[in-house]
Amino acid sequence: MKADAVTNLLEQVARGEVSVDDARTALEGVELDEATYESAIDHGVFNQVEPGTVVRASLSPGGTSALVILFFIWGFGWTLYWSGSLSYGLFAGWDQQQLSYHMGMIMVTLMLMGMVYLKFVMPDLVIVKHRRNKYIGTKDPDSWYDYEV
Repeated sequence: MKADAVTNLLEQVARGEVSVDDARTALEGVELDEATYESAIDHGVFNQVEPGTVVRASLSPGGTSALVILFFIWGFGWTLYWSGSLSYGLFAGWDQQQLSYHMGMIMVTLMLMGMVYLKFVMPDLVIVKHRRNKYIGTKDPDSWYDYEV
């Protein structure tokens, strides 16, 4: 995800590449109060927008963090382990309770990986689509049939 200039500047300040005074002089003349900030985030979430516009619903977190990458490596490892033991159990003649436990562990691991993917990796974008009103022609009510019970 591409970051804007302010986010890049804040990250450089956090890393120590740019001093706080230099960042303040770089942002000199930029006016952003809290109401403007909130309205920019809430635009499209609570306000009506035109159909087809792309709205960033909130500030989305980065999906390239080391914790997310380690979680996916952990998830793939456990998925391979549980699926391998399930395959072995099928050929070794294990009972259904043991096999269903292994299948359940595969599903739980994949669901956890899916939740992390949706929360931290997927971009937080919304494409706004509105339903159109249904059109009923002028002759249409004449062709209706009244069913009597």
